Amino acid sequence: MARKEVGHIPSELNYRLPAEWELHEATWIGWPHNLTDWPGKFAPIPWVYGEIVRLIVRGEIARILVNSKAHEDKARRILKRIGIDLKRVEFFRFPTDRGWTRDFGPIFVKRDMPRSEVAIARFGFTGWAKYPNWRKDCRVPEFAARKLRCRMFDAVVDGRRFVLEGGSIDVNGRGTLLTTEECLLDPNVQIRNPGFGREQIAAVFKQYLGVTNVLWLGKGIAGDDTHGHVDDLCRFVGPRTVLLCIEKNPAEANYAPLQENWERVKDMRLEDGSKPEVVPLPMPSPVALDGQRVPASYANFYVANAVVLVPTFNDPQDYIALGTLREVFRDRPVIGIHAVDLVWGLGTLHCLTQQQPAVKTQQVKNATGPSAPYRLGR
Repeated sequence: MARKEVGHIPSELNYRLPAEWELHEATWIGWPHNLTDWPGKFAPIPWVYGEIVRLIVRGEIARILVNSKAHEDKARRILKRIGIDLKRVEFFRFPTDRGWTRDFGPIFVKRDMPRSEVAIARFGFTGWAKYPNWRKDCRVPEFAARKLRCRMFDAVVDGRRFVLEGGSIDVNGRGTLLTTEECLLDPNVQIRNPGFGREQIAAVFKQYLGVTNVLWLGKGIAGDDTHGHVDDLCRFVGPRTVLLCIEKNPAEANYAPLQENWERVKDMRLEDGSKPEVVPLPMPSPVALDGQRVPASYANFYVANAVVLVPTFNDPQDYIALGTLREVFRDRPVIGIHAVDLVWGLGTLHCLTQQQPAVKTQQVKNATGPSAPYRLGR
């Protein structure tokens, strides 16, 4: 008789949140439909999504959330016109409020022993503690767990579900997590978990994401209506390396908060006590539409199996940002995606994607070569 597992939270059962560059089975995306996310600019957005899917499916499945058959039919027409092999795409009809899958979608944790498998760490979502239309989005992790027939761990602490958006955290897959005080600790603005302090939040991360070390940055970037998501600011690109945004213009709104974060990083330590290598990532010139500042940042890139997708903004810094990412991701191509229209929705590539880890070594097709296994990490 098999021994019954002891434990009811992910870390007790050897689950952890993998790094984004580790092998995926699929990428989840919510096909766009909410016109208010891109007021006056919705028409090109589905085509941008189509281009993103075209590049993702070179190395993994795209799992696309749609509201209905009619919504699915619209997505299929665009993907077919772009020339995408629809055998690489799976549609799940489940209604959503919006399309920012990183923040409300399933956060997948993985373990390798006693067997390789994934589960979902089910956190709450409340529309970034700002918007009223979130109740459909909040149910997506439960839907995904049913469809995949995988285990789900409900992050309930002191009788209430802990609220967490995927864009507010980033991990190196070895035990260290990055987040910001502005997003998770501000007691007055967009409060996700009232009464939770630094130690309580870190304890939730350790229990449900399998991390052992939490690093706190300060504020996020200007124009970010999430109030400080780390995926517009600082990202792991390897077990010991982070890209951290820097602004060189002292008159710019991002200058002081980004300088302060650079000072913080100097004192940070990884899970083994070593200092992280910190690589500067430039900021584009400010982007505004109708007088509203939007969160244009190269840090909102997405690492898929066969490509790294980077938002670009018709800015001279585009070339520097792409070159920087090509230096740190040498095992897959780095491709820019025009994001001036996309960022009007107050998010770009990382915000709209969510990775599902592979449960075993798989063969994936490189965008520039034959099928070959990708190495995990660097």
